[in-house]
Amino acid sequence: MTSAHRVLVLNSGSSSLKYQLLDMRDGSRPAVGLVERIGERVSRLVHTAPDGERRERTAPMASHEAALKAVAAELAADGLGLDSPELAAIGHRVVHGGLRFTEPTVVTDEVLAEIERLVPVAPLHNPANITGIRTARALRPDLPQVAVFDTAFHTTMPEYAARYAIDTETADAHRIRRYGFHGTSHAYVSREAARLLGRDPSEVNVIVLHLGNGASASAVAGGACVDTSMGLTPLEGLVMGTRSGDVDPAVTFHLRRVAGMSVDEVDELLNKRSGLVGLCGDNDMREIRRRIEEGDERAKLAFDIYVHRLKKYIGAYVAVLGRVDAVVFTAGVGENAAAVREAAVEGLEPLGLRVDAELNAVRSGEPRLISPAGARVAVAVVPTDEELEIARQTYSLVNN
Repeated sequence: MTSAHRVLVLNSGSSSLKYQLLDMRDGSRPAVGLVERIGERVSRLVHTAPDGERRERTAPMASHEAALKAVAAELAADGLGLDSPELAAIGHRVVHGGLRFTEPTVVTDEVLAEIERLVPVAPLHNPANITGIRTARALRPDLPQVAVFDTAFHTTMPEYAARYAIDTETADAHRIRRYGFHGTSHAYVSREAARLLGRDPSEVNVIVLHLGNGASASAVAGGACVDTSMGLTPLEGLVMGTRSGDVDPAVTFHLRRVAGMSVDEVDELLNKRSGLVGLCGDNDMREIRRRIEEGDERAKLAFDIYVHRLKKYIGAYVAVLGRVDAVVFTAGVGENAAAVREAAVEGLEPLGLRVDAELNAVRSGEPRLISPAGARVAVAVVPTDEELEIARQTYSLVNN
């Protein structure tokens, strides 16, 4: 077992780099930060030091390598540099791991090559994740680099839940199946929900609703995912901030034939100009609720469509699981929008779902029940912590 006890978690986006340094002895975060607008004329780095001091600087950072070097300099200024003997590993969020990567994996040249082969099914995410890994490996080639995959938690889905009903040979040839995403969040939240209920994860069935700008639902039976709303890509499923979620696949053909839209234009429409922003022009639930209170019918319809889809998935996953012990809300909207939580379970009393108005109105950063005492199915809010989950999985792997 290594004597080093810190893990640096990196989440590399196409033009951003989020990072957290975690101390695995107590889960504390000596440093947290973000670099944004990488590759633009002026980039911005925001760093929070161990004493809580917030430092911000702007400078051109042409690449992720330049950004990570700037991060390393900030960490070194706090005595937490990448050369610190207390650093056990660097954990990387990787969006798509396909079927091969079902658990956290130490990155080798072979592993990196396989992640690259998955780029066609994750063209928006995996390239940035790969860049972050390569940059970190170049700076610390001697340190374990661990990939933690968003899709891994969902690889326990049975084939009948993971397969699309299309020609099998075509599907297999092009890796077309349902992979699911937000897996680190669903894993963490489902386990914390069991803890909240005072039970072992193997004993409980949980529906997790990860509601942020991206949104997904999962059905978790005894700690294992048996179904999830996102599919081949993060587009399928719930109504999201800018993504449509479920639509008839023929919409694509219709827009091509009737509107003359290219495949790329349809892709942009469904991923970036749909969902809440497509319905009412806003993807911020706080703003949508404000508009509803002012009598805005467009905002009200967007909210109703959003909630209707949520209810459909809750009902479907009750059917999939058979017995449900808890429905759990998490992520930005799930943790903070009491109106969404209330509306999502309204009318589902026959399924054992109710919220207590006073408990639901409480704002807290702690896991909590919002269902009445004695409710047949618990309704809970569990703040997600994907960085802690990545750090835990990374640290466990390098120690064992």
